[in-house]
Amino acid sequence: MSTTTPLAGKVALITGGSKGIGAATATALSKLGAKVIINYNSDSAAADTLVSQLGGAQNALAVRADASNLSGIETLVSETVSHFSKIDILIANAGILPMKDIESTTEQDFDRAFAMNVKGPYFLVQKALPHMSPGSSIVLLSTTINHASTVTPPYTLYCSTKGAIEQLGRLLSRDLQAKHGIKVNVVAPGPTGTDLFYEGKSEQQLKMIASFNPNKRIGTPEEVADAIAFLCGDGARWVSGQTILVNGGQA
Repeated sequence: MSTTTPLAGKVALITGGSKGIGAATATALSKLGAKVIINYNSDSAAADTLVSQLGGAQNALAVRADASNLSGIETLVSETVSHFSKIDILIANAGILPMKDIESTTEQDFDRAFAMNVKGPYFLVQKALPHMSPGSSIVLLSTTINHASTVTPPYTLYCSTKGAIEQLGRLLSRDLQAKHGIKVNVVAPGPTGTDLFYEGKSEQQLKMIASFNPNKRIGTPEEVADAIAFLCGDGARWVSGQTILVNGGQA
């Protein structure tokens, strides 16, 4: 291991890893020396392109699996261990953003949101745990919206799932640190310039969102990925059970 590749020899599994924050995280961890597993659900072209950019099969592996159900999670973990033998870093990044207030939420909306955003990460940790050793890192993804002074009603369902994730991270940290020496943290990004974020938003809406930030801009996936990468490294060895807001100081 060198100072330029501090994660050499580490294996990182990232759900939702082919685009946006997931892809930026895969790239950041790879640059630090880690082997990365890029989970995706539908866009094989994006996943395969990223694998190629990261140096091919010796450095990265794309695995198609639905990270919202147990069968998909078991496939993902099995293929990861078969290819790279272990898991040192687990990033539960896959998620959906349903815009639903309490009046408009259907049972199907609720079940789909909690399956992807809560059940998926919960059982991903469970199935990956036997293949993780002391010193490993787990990072879950939440949202800055849960810490904002005001939140609009259409975020009710989404914020409910991310509230569950923050509690999961807090409790898992105490449990897994004590039993297995594995640290667990949560990263809560602010508005971040991903394809999903830009979808359906007008230029006027984007300018308004940017105006809420003291930097007067929207964050980049790379800025969030760098924070995630820090939490996976030795520099964050005494950081566990935290929810880190990565939002450029947005209130």
